[in-house]
Amino acid sequence: MNTAAAKKPPGWLAPALDYGPLVVFFIAYKISGVIVGTGAFMIAIAAAVIISKIRLKRVSPMMWISAVLVIVFGGLTIYLRDERFIQIKPTIVYAILSGMLFAGLLRGKPLLKYVLEHGYDGLSDAGWILLSRNWAWFFAGMAVLNEGLRYGLTFDTWLTVKVWGITLLSMVFAAANIPMLMRHGLGDDAVAAPEGVQG
Repeated sequence: MNTAAAKKPPGWLAPALDYGPLVVFFIAYKISGVIVGTGAFMIAIAAAVIISKIRLKRVSPMMWISAVLVIVFGGLTIYLRDERFIQIKPTIVYAILSGMLFAGLLRGKPLLKYVLEHGYDGLSDAGWILLSRNWAWFFAGMAVLNEGLRYGLTFDTWLTVKVWGITLLSMVFAAANIPMLMRHGLGDDAVAAPEGVQG
């Protein structure tokens, strides 16, 4: 038996760590309300960071950004009893990610290449530029969308859309990039979205 293969983390672990804390938030909110849900979210994302470090031997920059903002804005939500703070967190995450990607592109450096290189084997430099550009615009659009949703919907409806609708939208967008990526050298086995896109 190949020991290295036996110790390799299962393929579902990374997406579970990305989206699991959000699902925990949703379930805890439905059972006990926004304060308990926010507290559960904070604990879950801290646990995700620890598990990622232990099992995957790394924590993606996107997960770090999300975790720090969940702790900060979650703490404000609980302390001030104001759900608006946890709602604005995704806007800030998306804006930061979009800004980082656009800044990299302006310098001719597709930052996603340094985050996702091992998951996109064979992708050419042109492919990395296009992928970074597409996700930069996607994150910018998501920041604007989250602001519209949090102002236009009740918290309950916003959270439902955030957990299920936005997650699905991210997956559809990732899949929509695959034909372009395959034209630029991507192998058939990589169809992932950037880690942490749940915001």
